[in-house]
Amino acid sequence: MPSPNRSHTARLFATVFGIGFLRPGPGTYASIAAVLCWLAASRSLFDHALTIATLVTVLVLTHVGVRICTRVARDSNIEDPQFIVLDEFAGQLTALIAVRPSILHALLALALFRLFDIFKPWPVRSLERLPDGFGIMADDIAAGLYALGFTHLLIHLFRF
Repeated sequence: MPSPNRSHTARLFATVFGIGFLRPGPGTYASIAAVLCWLAASRSLFDHALTIATLVTVLVLTHVGVRICTRVARDSNIEDPQFIVLDEFAGQLTALIAVRPSILHALLALALFRLFDIFKPWPVRSLERLPDGFGIMADDIAAGLYALGFTHLLIHLFRF
């Protein structure tokens, strides 16, 4: 049986410090929180350092998130609890990798990530079927990769 302290800490991280309990749309709140954190980091990091920091954060959150989401989902006896939003936070950060920091670019990445996360184009939806925390995290990282590609494409095409 997991220790109460570890379970509480895992739940705290899985809900991104309680954001997962906000209604309606806790995933959208988590995505907005990720954008705000990224914008705050952009004020003290140069573009390349921001890109590296964002990439490293996504990798760490994904690695740790699989374990955390597995624990919290098992503790709650729900396969993919809606209050787990660490996956949306990591997916949104994925959509911001190597994006030039600006409000406009951040809003574009946010809109595209939410679009791909909600509609789940192939193969995003199929990744939800992976076991435990892998399934919880993988579909949002994949949606983030779609959003990342389209964000960069639109920025390049429309030169903004």
